[in-house]
Amino acid sequence: MTIRVPYTGSEKESLQAAMDRYREAVLWKLEGLDDEQLRRPIGPSGNSLLGLVKHLGGAELGWFRQTFGLETGPLPFDMDVDESSDLRIEPEETTAEVLAFYARARACADETIAAHELDHLGTAWHGAEVTLRWVLIHMITETARHAGHLDIMREELDGATGAHPPRT
Repeated sequence: MTIRVPYTGSEKESLQAAMDRYREAVLWKLEGLDDEQLRRPIGPSGNSLLGLVKHLGGAELGWFRQTFGLETGPLPFDMDVDESSDLRIEPEETTAEVLAFYARARACADETIAAHELDHLGTAWHGAEVTLRWVLIHMITETARHAGHLDIMREELDGATGAHPPRT
């Protein structure tokens, strides 16, 4: 079922629904594919569908947790060693582990969103002061952008297209 942004919801409720709508689109893009397809590098960048999901999990933890001085828990990459490690799926990483990481990141982000008002201030990785509202808008954009990448990558793999599952 496609999540809809409420037509008359509060600002926070609407932003959360928009975020969840694209999160679900990201996961839908993986449905029905085998491990080899999920890991297959596609396009000149060499990204894979699973690599983008791992990246989005890291982005959610970074923006919704680190920005507000909250614990992220263990990360399956070390960007201090390799700034592209959040996009790469290592041979020993399983699909289930990456999906569990993304689910944990989403849950941690949702906990932060629920606990704070939209004007709650944090400090971005580059030092700028930002509000939870700004972080939500940024991550909606980031997630939608990568959902579009996943759509193109999925089309390359098996021809499937669309932003959301067809209505039944």
